[in-house]
Amino acid sequence: MNAPLLKADGLKVSYPVRGLGKKPIEIVHGVDFEVGRGETLGIVGESGSGKTTIGRAILGLAMVTGGSVRFDGRDISHLGARDRRDLSKGIQVVFQDPYSSLNPSLTIGATLAEPLIVQGWDKAKATRRVLDLLDRVGLPKNAAARLPREFSGGQRQRIAIARALAPSPRLIVCDEPVSALDLSTQATVMDLLIDIQREQGVAYLFVSHDLAVVRHISHRTAVVYRGDIVEQGSTRQVTEQAEHPYTQRLLLAAPVADPLRQEKRRADRERLRAAQREADLQAAGF
Repeated sequence: MNAPLLKADGLKVSYPVRGLGKKPIEIVHGVDFEVGRGETLGIVGESGSGKTTIGRAILGLAMVTGGSVRFDGRDISHLGARDRRDLSKGIQVVFQDPYSSLNPSLTIGATLAEPLIVQGWDKAKATRRVLDLLDRVGLPKNAAARLPREFSGGQRQRIAIARALAPSPRLIVCDEPVSALDLSTQATVMDLLIDIQREQGVAYLFVSHDLAVVRHISHRTAVVYRGDIVEQGSTRQVTEQAEHPYTQRLLLAAPVADPLRQEKRRADRERLRAAQREADLQAAGF
């Protein structure tokens, strides 16, 4: 059996707290997960659950304070700046906000060419690659000469995806990549990601608060609650046979176009919330 492309063992992440003598706050409490080659693992949870911190730890944007992260068998938990730059050939990212993730003063062509130039590509080769990338994400070649402000949110996110694809990575961390988009644009962007995965075999770590989105794109799903992974498995198993009360609450939070069913869901969600609150109190020793 092939080894996973990405593997986290007991991953912990803490953030420092200002003030003399104050201990760091642990945000991620020793989680285990893996991402296979060409696979999508959905990381889902509400705001503050620690899911984005997990993605940031993979990218080296948050310090790993315990456990390890291995990429293609190599421990990448504590890489220096130079090694991180080299690793960017294998791991890329698509951020949440398509309006702030692109440099407003650079043309789209310059934005897409930048990671290639940094890695030593000559200008002519980089230009050809930029035009190929624009075509792949469904944008005209003349987009290379335009600025980000000339594009819609959905188009900007396509550009961000093209930038992530530029060095032909094996893993892309997608941090809430469709949450700032309307529903129809969300579907278009997710279908693009799925098509790219089928064609190029890239793996995704897909971070989202929306279980419906994760269900659409992920092969497997891990549910994060207060810094712990409380449930993980195949996406079908997690979404159709959820065992943890928090996962059940996430599923019930998705709206349905039926007032009676929606009211029942609200009541069920309140019941599960009360049960979870009681479990948390017991775990804390109260």
